[in-house]
Amino acid sequence: MDLTQLIPIGVFLLLIVVLSPLLGTYIARLLGGEGADEMDWKQYLGAILTFNAVGFGFLMCLLMCQQYLPLNPDGAKGLDLALAFNIAVSFVTNTNWQSYAGETTLSQFSQMVGLGTQNFLSAATGIAVLVAVTRGLSRSTGASLGNAWRDMSRIVLGILLPLSLLFAVIFVSEGMVQSFDSARQITTVEGLQQTVPAGPAASQIAIKQLGTNGGGYFNANSAHPLENPTPLTNLLSTLALILIPGALCFTYGIMTNQRRHGLALFVTMIVLLTIGIGTSLWSENVSAAAIGETALMEGKETRIGVAESVLWSTTTTAASNGSVNAMHSSLSPAAGGVAMLNMMLGEIVFGGVGSGLYGMILFVILTVFLTGLMVGRTPEYLGKRIDAVDMRWAIVAIIAPSASMLIGSALSLTTDVGRSSMLHSGAHGVSEVLYAWASAAGNNGSAFAGLNANTTFYNIGIGIAMLIGRYAVIIPVVIIAGRMVSRIRMKESAGTFPTHSPLFVLLLIGTILIVGALTFFPVLLMGPLVEQVQLMQGGF
Repeated sequence: MDLTQLIPIGVFLLLIVVLSPLLGTYIARLLGGEGADEMDWKQYLGAILTFNAVGFGFLMCLLMCQQYLPLNPDGAKGLDLALAFNIAVSFVTNTNWQSYAGETTLSQFSQMVGLGTQNFLSAATGIAVLVAVTRGLSRSTGASLGNAWRDMSRIVLGILLPLSLLFAVIFVSEGMVQSFDSARQITTVEGLQQTVPAGPAASQIAIKQLGTNGGGYFNANSAHPLENPTPLTNLLSTLALILIPGALCFTYGIMTNQRRHGLALFVTMIVLLTIGIGTSLWSENVSAAAIGETALMEGKETRIGVAESVLWSTTTTAASNGSVNAMHSSLSPAAGGVAMLNMMLGEIVFGGVGSGLYGMILFVILTVFLTGLMVGRTPEYLGKRIDAVDMRWAIVAIIAPSASMLIGSALSLTTDVGRSSMLHSGAHGVSEVLYAWASAAGNNGSAFAGLNANTTFYNIGIGIAMLIGRYAVIIPVVIIAGRMVSRIRMKESAGTFPTHSPLFVLLLIGTILIVGALTFFPVLLMGPLVEQVQLMQGGF
């Protein structure tokens, strides 16, 4: 392996470590404190669900009627019911799964007003739920979790909009397209005719990365030269995937007055992310050697290369983003398996903005509960007792997305309507189906690309999986926060299990891998693991 491949990875990790505490401190100051008209957990959850439902209805109507709306220079038609449902669910749930080609299916108005708006609002929803959970764990009087409307407004206006404006300006300066022109016909250097799409891409790309949305303005996503034109845009886009999720670890530590615990969560995520990157990079190089190649470049952009493609594939699936700068179906089997595993774990290795950390908190509660049982002490987290009802809700939130992934994959692989969309057979065919359902229920949005998902079966089924992956986690975590908020915070004693020590980090990683990874080990064995063995033995 060429050691120069490690340079962009090292620069990326350094930037994350340096910038996350700074942004996290700012977010804590913005969202900390108490205000008037605060809501209890039922009111807060009701506001979030109602707001999301209204956004879903608005977006679905817009997509079905886009031919009558402005900013449609290429004459895009209204979408059918199943595809409009799938897209609306996808963007409201922060999944951004795309079973369509953006530049040919949607108008500029739909992309900008419909999808772009939800990129902000779905990201704000995730952060708002995390802030509510944080208040539930840090407060010990009353029953309020804050005001959902105030939180959402501050998140959009104080975090997402300024950062998006900054990134968009840089992207435009680097050559990323931002216009209201129609597609252009050009003559290539070979003398052939080619259609080059245009539109307000840079503004949407900025929030798609920062909000861990991931939906591409163009079908090729960030592998498209107009969506990711230079090495700087590639680096900044990768950085944007992790920047806010990493910062929220420090925000959480500050708002709970447990800074070392926030740092421990950040370290846990960095360790798991680095293991994933290292495994993927190893797999790409050893797999190339197995078939006599210097690099596995099929499906990758030559201007980007292997290392930065692997860095992106690992971070985008760890961060619940779903954008791609290479085709994941062309990754080496183990690298594709890492991407799948990131989603199967609930995308808690940084994860989506807000959603990744409150998903990680569920594993923290599980870790603390199991540790308490092992040593014979009443489990407590941040000074608050954890009871059996809390654990039931935590288990529901962990199991529901996992069940959706496995049940959906089983239906696809055992029915004619499911198998008819598969491009490949054998282990790789299993992988492309499994990846699609993991991406949906994990609210990621990336795909192996071999599967034809634009069918009624997949549009409806994957839409349902996206709803389960989002709201079967949000509802339990807000309920847990509502139960925790009024409990008296106990003082630390000699019997308190410290949640900031290296031992805690190791136990948390162990719980994540045992509970999360082993759930999917049998099906991973049927897909990427056996395919990696076949490749190493010279098979294809």
